[in-house]
Amino acid sequence: MRAISLLLATLAGLAMALAALPARALDVDLELVLAVDVSRSVDDEEAQLQREGYMQALTDRRVIDAIQSGQLGRIAVTYFEWAGAHYQNTTVPWTVIDGPDSAKAFALRIGDAPRISEMWTSISGAMLYGAAQFVDNGFNGTRRVIDISGDGRNNSGPEITMTRDLVVASGIVINGLPIMSERPNFGRPPERDVDIYYEQNVIGGAGSFLVPALEFSDFARAVRTKLIKEISGLPYGDAIDVAERQDGR
Repeated sequence: MRAISLLLATLAGLAMALAALPARALDVDLELVLAVDVSRSVDDEEAQLQREGYMQALTDRRVIDAIQSGQLGRIAVTYFEWAGAHYQNTTVPWTVIDGPDSAKAFALRIGDAPRISEMWTSISGAMLYGAAQFVDNGFNGTRRVIDISGDGRNNSGPEITMTRDLVVASGIVINGLPIMSERPNFGRPPERDVDIYYEQNVIGGAGSFLVPALEFSDFARAVRTKLIKEISGLPYGDAIDVAERQDGR
């Protein structure tokens, strides 16, 4: 009960902070938090595939076109990695992406960061940390989105659905990128229904959605599709059509 009270108090304070925009906030089409799982179930090769997926997607011509097609032609993005409730680390702070050069610079910072892996999987902790990133970040976006990718269920930190619902109530949308790995997880069978888990417990808010990656090797495609839909607001089928065009480089 005490944990629930603390969670409610934390999110009440967060909602109040989000309602107070900084005096000189820069208008952007989207404020986007990228939250990436680095728990021990993700090995070095898979972690590299995740990072490369974001690096490739962010610099893809199709994603750049989606950014530049917005009303303002720019978005604000930050990228952090997470594991248990004790671990969230901002890898790239808030950055404006408005074209190929800024996208490339952001991607390079992802690639240059040291690889860290930690115990446990706290999706709820990632939600709370992600929501806090919007406070006094210097931007005023038409939409605020947390984008969570991972390969397992919440097993650390606050109860997940209550956390999700309270974060969404503060005006933030949570989208998901569940990774459908066939690899056993510390001796346990593969979590083949992680997409269903994300749909029922992770995503939330107006227009929220998920894009499953069928394996870690499928991550780059899934990220590209997800980013195009998040940035452009296209219907899911149309976003897939754009993402799969062959002229993206």
